[in-house]
Amino acid sequence: MSLTASLSRREFVASTAAVAAASSILTNAFARFGARDDAGGRLKIGVIGCGGRGTGAAVDALSASPDIQIWALGDAFSDRLSGARSELTKTDNNFGDRVQVPDDRCFSGFDAYKKVLASGVDCVILATPPGFRPLHFAAAIEAGKHVFFEKPVAVDAAGIRTVLEAARKATEKKLSVVSGAQRRHEKCYLEAVQRVQDGAIGKVLSASVYWNQGGLWMHKRADHPNWSDTEWQLRNWLYFTWLSGDHITEQHVHNLDVAHWFMDETPKSVASMGGRQVRTSPDYGHVFDHFACDFEYAEGRTVKSQCRQIDGCNSRVEEVIHGTEGRAVLRSGFAQIHGKGAWKFTGEQTNPYEQEHKDLVASITGKGPYLNEAERIAKSTLMAIMGRMSAYTGKSVTWEQAMNSKLDLLPATIELGSMPVPEVAVPGKTLLI
Repeated sequence: MSLTASLSRREFVASTAAVAAASSILTNAFARFGARDDAGGRLKIGVIGCGGRGTGAAVDALSASPDIQIWALGDAFSDRLSGARSELTKTDNNFGDRVQVPDDRCFSGFDAYKKVLASGVDCVILATPPGFRPLHFAAAIEAGKHVFFEKPVAVDAAGIRTVLEAARKATEKKLSVVSGAQRRHEKCYLEAVQRVQDGAIGKVLSASVYWNQGGLWMHKRADHPNWSDTEWQLRNWLYFTWLSGDHITEQHVHNLDVAHWFMDETPKSVASMGGRQVRTSPDYGHVFDHFACDFEYAEGRTVKSQCRQIDGCNSRVEEVIHGTEGRAVLRSGFAQIHGKGAWKFTGEQTNPYEQEHKDLVASITGKGPYLNEAERIAKSTLMAIMGRMSAYTGKSVTWEQAMNSKLDLLPATIELGSMPVPEVAVPGKTLLI
């Protein structure tokens, strides 16, 4: 494994200007992508974060458009890098020469993102653990790259503010940005939203959103004695808030983004509860296994949300939008309206994971509307963050408190050595920062 021994926040931030200067592509001047002789007219994509989601996003991008070529790969860990390259170059994928990742464009270590950005790419896929995403996004925009970045886009308010500032710069530079909130690109959702906006359920009053499921993968500490504490946390990232934001942020943000879509404004405040009832082993880090939130909006409107990752319980992953004259029920591949504008989606459903990349390519090439989804997904992510803040502390949290919070979860220095696990939050004792 090749991995830079340490990384400080200062080095991360300071590197942004250097990456921009080193980039050989004047993307700012050609933000609406044109044919490139050295890529056969294809859009060169760099993948930053080569785990399952990053590799999957690369496959989705290649499947979405023949104009996409994977040009560079970067990950903290060399084995992740090798696994992604092997998957992308499998002959049965039929991607042929659209995967061009020789050794000199495969980068490992904490600084891999800088090398990918300077490798001649036009666009990057950002799929590292979410704790790193704000800094990677800011560096990509500073370097003049179009971006597909996975949700959530941050784990704390400090990260949200970084994303919002970079989002503003992306608009100034006409850089296209699409997030991994694939419901925004799913036909049944898009048609349901249009019908609701046209009055199919009257005025939207509230929403109830859910992501309740069983447990996910976990790496036991005892099974990996050769990993340092830091490496174990990075590879077991779901269970550490500085990396994932907890599952309310990492996963439930999908549902909260749908609520944000239909409510069409940000909440005034939230009161939440949650805990760690089943996943109590230290192997699960310090995150909770269930949350319930009550978001309050202007005019007395509300969003109630639940998320749970506990085996043996009922599963429910959907959104229900309540209006004065009916309700809409949505989940992946399904949308139905009950009430005045009764309707059920029966159209042809396209793969939303591919569609989001098609829409990004259309934005970059000028064959579709310009897209910059960064501000929108940042606000949906902040909904999840404020829900977690309320549950961890037992305090109500306003939007302004969340946005202005001084909480910054990224360690000042990340070294491959000892890294203590933060204590599990205790409502009523954990401080609201």
